[in-house]
Order: sequence, then structure tokens, then C-alpha cells
Amino acid sequence: MPISLEEILETIRMTEVEHFDIRTVTMGISLLDCRSDDLQRLKTNIYDKVTRIAAEHVKMARKVESAYGISIANKRLAVTPLAIAAEGFYKEDYIEIARVLDKAADELGIDYLGGFSALVQKGFTPGDRQLIQAIPEALASTEHICSSVNVASTKAGMNMEAIRMMGEIVKETARATADRDAIGCAKLVVFANVPEDNPFIAGAFHGVSEPDVVVNVGISGPGVVLRAVREAEEDLDFSALADRIRAMAFKITRAGIFIGHEVARLQNVPFGIVDISLAPTPLQGDSVADILKAMGLEDVGATGTTAALALLNDSVKRGGLMASSHVGGLSGAFIPVSEDAGMIEAVKKGHISIEKLEAMTSVCSVGLDMVAIPGKTPAEVIAGMIADEAAIGITNNKTTAVRAIPVPGKDVGDSVDYGGLLGEAPIMPVSQLSNNIFIRRGGRFPAPTRGANN
Repeated sequence: MPISLEEILETIRMTEVEHFDIRTVTMGISLLDCRSDDLQRLKTNIYDKVTRIAAEHVKMARKVESAYGISIANKRLAVTPLAIAAEGFYKEDYIEIARVLDKAADELGIDYLGGFSALVQKGFTPGDRQLIQAIPEALASTEHICSSVNVASTKAGMNMEAIRMMGEIVKETARATADRDAIGCAKLVVFANVPEDNPFIAGAFHGVSEPDVVVNVGISGPGVVLRAVREAEEDLDFSALADRIRAMAFKITRAGIFIGHEVARLQNVPFGIVDISLAPTPLQGDSVADILKAMGLEDVGATGTTAALALLNDSVKRGGLMASSHVGGLSGAFIPVSEDAGMIEAVKKGHISIEKLEAMTSVCSVGLDMVAIPGKTPAEVIAGMIADEAAIGITNNKTTAVRAIPVPGKDVGDSVDYGGLLGEAPIMPVSQLSNNIFIRRGGRFPAPTRGANN
């Protein structure tokens, strides 16, 4: 379907007035053909392939930005989960590989590289365990590397040993980057039902069912949707309001597809999917929370907030699916606390709690995202947060995740400012009630009955 002049003019207005951008163009690269029993050979293979395949990625993305006047906020890479690509190596080896990838990303001008990852929803290989133990030091000693671990799925249930372990790893990562307000935890996410083609950080990796190389695109656009909702009459019913959101989601998805195809074409690699997630920023007017308020809520956290988010999420999906036959990744509405100006203000005013956020995650993309909590929070409590989100994910057959940041030396009432897209994170209270016996039971938490759907 060709792009019309009217669409181009509207996209220009969205870009200049409503903060519309392409949040990320992410190149996925398979490392499966890099494998070797020799660590030095493996590192060389990985470095050579990544720097060769992605040599023009940033340059071509900038060329498309310049040609069409649409900003691409991040140029990213994602690689095969390293626990798979480097199976058979040890903790110290995985840290060395992370540093090699970081060096490659730095030389290429890449913002972030995802794939320091393991998929352990049903159990561990030796490499999985070694990689997970390497996460704190790997993230502390690199700038661009991001990590993800999938601990649950609707088919497999929940790996409770992995969930317990990840509570401890989050705490260790916070300690390892305490001098930077636990920034390492902002690059670490724990998933249930992780998608293999997600272009967004910190969860991006290149799935084993993906082609050798592919370009995926993640759009943004909360400001565009916000305008559509704000311009709606107060007595407009929900069906009509959903139609307005759907129409805007269609338009921004079309723009995203066009940009993604152009970046892929210029590098002569396949285009994969468009992730239609609404990704907010700390800028005023670029907030998912503000969209919910524009629907008629005094603030995020009011009764009705979860219903409003459900409408937004579903309408965005409908519009995106109308615009493209290849929608993937996470695709919905993100509610990262520190990355959304409206969410930051709601937390500061005490209008929203972790419990309310958890309820909202049952109807939107991902989960408890960029949530800063007291540094004293025990590892078992963090594991409990992960278990709760994973339970929501496997029961509702959707992706959920936790990106929690226990900031050393900080408590409720304090905040940390990471700058840029990561924004400001007010420290949120979280229940400190003991769950030690529950978390340490271990084993496999059974899959829900809806998982038996063959």
C-alpha cells in the first residue's frame, strides 16, 4: 500500500509537534555460526560477524532520518541469547564475551546491544547458570550491554529456582553498580512468555527461530494518541474513543513500517516486524499516563485506571494490526515509571502504588518496568515481585516482566535521575513482609491448564 501525500504531511506534523519518533531500529544477528570450543576463537568470531554485518546500520538509519525528517531515537543490536551461542563456557568467559560485544557496539555507534540472555522457563543448562551468575559483573563493566532472562511460560509454568536466583542477581547487580545508583538494574529484565523478536531494550534478543540477520522496528507515539484523545468530546462514548485511538495507531504504525523497510533495504537485509508499543519518554506531552488522564481520570491510580489502560492497549493493537501483516515484539502500551513524565508525577503524589501497577500489567505490555524500590529490599521480596508478574503472564497467556531497581542507600521519599530516556525514578514502597519459605520451595510451578491447548 503506497504512502499518500496526506499521510506524509500528517507525519511531519506529528514529528514536529507531538514528539513522534521511531523509538528503535534494531538489527538482530544470529551468533549460532560463531560457536567454537576455543574462547579466543569464539570471541573473534562474534566480534568479526557483528562488526561486519552491522557496519552500516547506524549510518543507514541516520540517512533515513535525514531523508524523511523522522527521528530514530535509538539504533540497537540484538544477538542470539549468549547462553545458547556460548554454551559450555564459564562465568568469567561470559563476562569476557560481554566486553567484546560492548567494544563492537561502541565502535559501531550502537546505543544498546541486547542478548546477554538465557531462556530457563523449564530448567537450566550449565551455560544458563554460568551466564546468569555473570550478569552483575557483565553489566557493571560494560556500557551498551543489556540482559534478559525468561523464567516462565504458559506452556512450561514457572521455574521457581530461576525466579529465586534472579531476585539475588538483581540485588547483586544493584550492588555492583551502586556508584551509579544501580544503573545496571535498568539494563536487566526478567520475563515470562518472552517474544523472540522484541526490538526494545532491555529485553531484546535474536531468537533461534529468526533468520541470520533481520531488522525490526519499534515505534513510539504517545503524544500523537494523546492529541486524539484530548480533542475528543467529553461525552464521546468508548466505542468512538477506541476508534480515534485505533486510527492514530494505524497512522504511526504505517510510518514505522516505512522507516523500518527503508533501513533494512539500504543494508540489503530482510525486514522482520514492527512492534506497535506506545513507548513514553520523560518529555511533557509524550506520556501514556497523560493519555489515561485525558480519558477522564483525575490522575493515574484513580479507580478506572486499569479499564482505561485496557481500552488503550487493545485499540493500539487493532490499529497496528490493520496497518501491518507483520506485527510482533511486545506491541501494546508501556508503563515504565521512570520513563513517563505522568507516571513520575503520579508516584510523587502518592496516587499510584506497586500494587496498582501490578493490576495494570494484566492488561498492557510487559509489567513492572523501571520501578525503583528501597535498597534494603531483600532478594526474596524481589523474587516475589517476579513470581507475581510471571503468574499474571502465564495465566493470561501474555508477556510480563519485571525491571526493578533496588537503589543502595535510597528509601521511600528519595529519587534517582538517570537522565535521557531512562528518566527519573522516585523510590516506591514495596511490602517487606517475609516470603522466604514460599520463594525457597523451588521446583517447577505447574503450567496453567490453558497451556494444554493443542
